Amino acid sequence: MQLGAAGAKVTLTARRGELLAALADEMVSVGAVRPVISICDVTREGDLERAVADAVSAFSGLDVVFANAGFGVVGYFDRLELSDYRRQFETNVFGVLRTLKACKSEIGRRRGSAVIIGSVAGYCATPGNSPYCMSKFALRALACSITPEFARVGVHVTLISPGFVASNIRKVDNSGRFHADTPETIPGWLVVDTERACRQILRAVAARRAEATITGHGKLLVAIERFAPWILRAVGRRMAARGRGHRPGADAH
Repeated sequence: MQLGAAGAKVTLTARRGELLAALADEMVSVGAVRPVISICDVTREGDLERAVADAVSAFSGLDVVFANAGFGVVGYFDRLELSDYRRQFETNVFGVLRTLKACKSEIGRRRGSAVIIGSVAGYCATPGNSPYCMSKFALRALACSITPEFARVGVHVTLISPGFVASNIRKVDNSGRFHADTPETIPGWLVVDTERACRQILRAVAARRAEATITGHGKLLVAIERFAPWILRAVGRRMAARGRGHRPGADAH
């Protein structure tokens, strides 16, 4: 929404076309250029190449790509199968890799930006969240590794590491199914409004920052992990002892 309102020409990609169409209509209602819609599943070969081709065909180029697809597989280690970890990585890690592979040449022609949406979980691992935390640690390693490589062709990489932001991620089970009636498990005072988080993200991308941690509590957690990691280890032991960190329905395969 904010990109469209600012005059950017946007291509929207996701699996659910009806949601994209509704968002496109909302963007037009605030004066944005009608976005291109490209139905895309980041786990399917060829989908991202087609989405990039749709964007380039409509707008003659590609300046910024947001690799944003992701969900959370949660549950304690003994309750999860290897297939749960594979499914997590297929979307959160290989989906990002497919996105970058598909778009690198086009954004290189415009000396543009690749934005990787990681998480504070890429710094602070917690009990009951090992697949998700592993995937976000992997994205942070990816961003650090490819930043100098992409810079050689003029492409800037920004890693965005949000804390708790209002979204549907905590309503999606381990198989990727959405449950509208799932209660929010995070205290409301910790969850940052989506529009506010988006403003912070867009400012970081516009400034071509290497990384931005989004939300105040996210910055605090990253600082603790860097300078006093023993505090988070102690909290983790208490969480594991109390059985916290396990979302209802997380054992579904």
